[in-house]
Amino acid sequence: MSQGGERAGAETGEARASARPQRGAPNAGSHPSPSAAGKPSKRQKRRRRKTNAPAAPPPGGSALRELPPALGAKVAEAERVLRERKGPAGARPGQGKNRRRRKGRAGFPAAAQPAGAASGRPSPAPVPLAAPHAPSRSAATHGAPRVPAYAALDLGTNNCRLLIAVPTRPGQFRVIDAFSRIVRLGEGLGRTGSLAGTAMDRAVAALEICSHKLSAREIRGARLIATEACRSAANGREFITRVQRETGLRLEIVSRETEARLAVSGCGSLIDRSARGAVLFDIGGGSTEIALLDLRRGTNRRLANNIVAWTSLPVGVVSLAEKHGGRNVTPELFEHMVREVEAMIHAFPGRNRLADLVGRDGFHLLGTSGTVTTLAGIQLGLERYDRRQVDGLWLNDRDVDGLVGKLLGWSFEERVANPCIGSDRADLVLAGCAILQAIRRVWPAKVLRVADRGLREGLLTEMMVADGVWRRPASHLAGTGQAGSDA
Repeated sequence: MSQGGERAGAETGEARASARPQRGAPNAGSHPSPSAAGKPSKRQKRRRRKTNAPAAPPPGGSALRELPPALGAKVAEAERVLRERKGPAGARPGQGKNRRRRKGRAGFPAAAQPAGAASGRPSPAPVPLAAPHAPSRSAATHGAPRVPAYAALDLGTNNCRLLIAVPTRPGQFRVIDAFSRIVRLGEGLGRTGSLAGTAMDRAVAALEICSHKLSAREIRGARLIATEACRSAANGREFITRVQRETGLRLEIVSRETEARLAVSGCGSLIDRSARGAVLFDIGGGSTEIALLDLRRGTNRRLANNIVAWTSLPVGVVSLAEKHGGRNVTPELFEHMVREVEAMIHAFPGRNRLADLVGRDGFHLLGTSGTVTTLAGIQLGLERYDRRQVDGLWLNDRDVDGLVGKLLGWSFEERVANPCIGSDRADLVLAGCAILQAIRRVWPAKVLRVADRGLREGLLTEMMVADGVWRRPASHLAGTGQAGSDA
């Protein structure tokens, strides 16, 4: 039971004790009847004096007879309610105590009241602070330390995503809360160079939800990042200030190099352990991060240490679709988009660091983006997108070509009707496919692995590694992980 619950139970017990009649005392409201002659006998006088004698004050204050009449009536009414709650007079001793013990299970969920309200302490600010929270008193009271929760938020050009997780087995964590919403923060950014007012409003609305989720939990560590849209926008810093003022969240604009490293950390467990090399890419809304991994000397515990070259292309699904159009894409327009992105990749000096492995056995691509997860969902024929079936799926070279060709042959309305695309992505998916095809032309591979994970998982993994949570005794961890990384 929490401190507030114990205090409430004690106060209720005191009220019930004051309302319980003493043995041998007359019932409340009874009066001694006069004798037949109208003159009270000695025995009646003694009873009257005993009845009118001042009662022992209840634990919380003075006797009821000393209260003003109006307040006394309210106290009497409160005692009546308490007696009704207590049940019939013949209730077994200790029954009220048992009912108080069950109150936490039968009452409203804890989330129904603000954090800290029961204990009388002020509620925590709705800001996920960098400093870790101290363990709760209730956890310390029961002797078992509460498993620390970590939070990661990624505000991109197209999406706002939040994950809250607790560590489990080494290299693994269990997601206990999540949020994702398409906000299109970078809408119109390519034309104007600034974030639009309506786009910022959508993002702030999503971030307010994230703030409420974070303030409802005890967060040991949190990293909240913003990527390309805020990096490149003229009013990006101004928007970050607005977010902190209106939601309490302190967002950090990360560099392109950091974004590439986090993508690798988040997807490390999906790298084939027998592979000698891999190219990992993350097709975002306003940029595309690419990392070349040389695995010939084995994989390091931190997979990001195997990066031999990386780049961040200033193009994503939102910026490319806005530039060329995303609704009615002809094969000629699609080829033009592919070649435009391919030219950007050829300007990357480190693109040939894995030249002796590309296209051979022991080399594969690993993609983390809405583009590749959409292709995987279509390949599986899902009637509703299911992350459990998509994350980790292998697609061969022919599969990818066939899926891209199928999408290119669909009309905009047909793309909207597909459950793995929908109206939110129907005008963006072909731009993503163009970026994917450009990557495949520069680094051809027999197989592509699909990852429905990325920056948020990388953030969580790096925070947990830095805190050493996986070096602690197993009893401090919670169950088995359903998502995580070995990075």
